Amino acid sequence: MDNNRMKILAGNSNRPLAKAIATHLNKPLAEADIRRFADMEIFVEIQENVRGEDVFVVQSTSHPANDNLMELLVTLDALKRGSARRVTAVIPYYGYARQDRKSGPRTPISAKLVANLITSAGADRVLTIDLHAGQIQGFFDIPTDNLFAAPVFYDDIKARYNGDELMMVSPDVGGVVRARALARRLDADLAIIDKRRERAGVSEVMNIIGDVAGRRCILVDDIVDSGGTLCNAAEALTEAGAVSVDAYITHGVLSGGAVARVTASPLASLVTTDSIEATEAVLAAHNIRQISVAPLLGEAVRRINEERSVSSLFN
Repeated sequence: MDNNRMKILAGNSNRPLAKAIATHLNKPLAEADIRRFADMEIFVEIQENVRGEDVFVVQSTSHPANDNLMELLVTLDALKRGSARRVTAVIPYYGYARQDRKSGPRTPISAKLVANLITSAGADRVLTIDLHAGQIQGFFDIPTDNLFAAPVFYDDIKARYNGDELMMVSPDVGGVVRARALARRLDADLAIIDKRRERAGVSEVMNIIGDVAGRRCILVDDIVDSGGTLCNAAEALTEAGAVSVDAYITHGVLSGGAVARVTASPLASLVTTDSIEATEAVLAAHNIRQISVAPLLGEAVRRINEERSVSSLFN
């Protein structure tokens, strides 16, 4: 396949990441006009020929989630009607992923609904990073590549903590597989925080499984939203004798007062990827920083375009 038949198109949710991906691929961003009417209705016009092209639309469905999701859907429709040969939705952060099962009677499985919407809008393929739950990949009836941020985190941790007595920590039982995979790469030990959640957005740390005294602890998770779980875990680890506590989280949602909560916590640093564009508050925080997944996404986009294996990125 001719690599010149590829176009990268950016939505408004995370233009810096889209530009970084395009730079990695040595490609310009495709010209498109994505705007709002007076009543905030979304309008999209692709301003260059996409007929027969392999088009990649970069759009996280982060805050404001509904606006960004609708923008993605309208863009996909515009490309399909413009006769693009294949359209891949590159969704670094897949919103609604936490609604991946029925949490009670008469509740939705919104992650599946969103998958249906993206498919119906015209996506031929989806590329994303660290889905909240693995089964979401099966919610799509089109090919879906779920990349992992672990290699990016591994490189950063090795550069900063090489030689230290590290302890990877999962902030809850559900994240054990993710934390264990990183611990195995780093030849580090694993601890688990056992917590009880009374209601959504509120968590209480119960106890720590594993001896963290005298260790540099690194919390590993896929999403930090309110920051409550993370900060409670950092306090519990500090009280249990940890030398320091850092966190590596793929998606920095950081809504509400999360940034203030993190800056006031015992966390020495919170490292997120740039799957969600950093707010002014995040950029100003002394203990929050982002590392880029643009090279990872860029390489995956190149391999999809060239019909090569994406999974071999992690071998």
